[in-house]
Amino acid sequence: MDLATAFSSINWLSVIVAAVSAFFIGGIWYGPLFGRAWMKAFNFTEEDLKQRSIGKTFGLSLLLSLFAAFNLEMFIGSEATMGFGTMAGFLAGIGWVATFLGILYLFEMKSLAAFLINAGYCVVALTTMGAILGAW
Repeated sequence: MDLATAFSSINWLSVIVAAVSAFFIGGIWYGPLFGRAWMKAFNFTEEDLKQRSIGKTFGLSLLLSLFAAFNLEMFIGSEATMGFGTMAGFLAGIGWVATFLGILYLFEMKSLAAFLINAGYCVVALTTMGAILGAW
């Protein structure tokens, strides 16, 4: 398939839904599930987090999730099934994102907890995104 055909066959609704799913997973992951552990792993305080621009942080996070969903859609293709999309998302998360985070965290001397929290989010989010993209 050539690039023009790949672009024309994108299901934009599934890309948007996949992006929003990653955004919501992040809210749960870094909120009630692992929020406190994430703050501890990166030495954040409540005061530190209050200093960030919520609009900028959340807006750019959603935009980056949209780009990730688009990229995954281009990678798996319009003919993907839910099973293939799920596996492709999982493999992208664990095989690319988590491995590169691991390399960065080794050099940055980050904790194993920090790695597991962030890499875990990436794997879960990309797996979910792949499932959504493949199903539609």
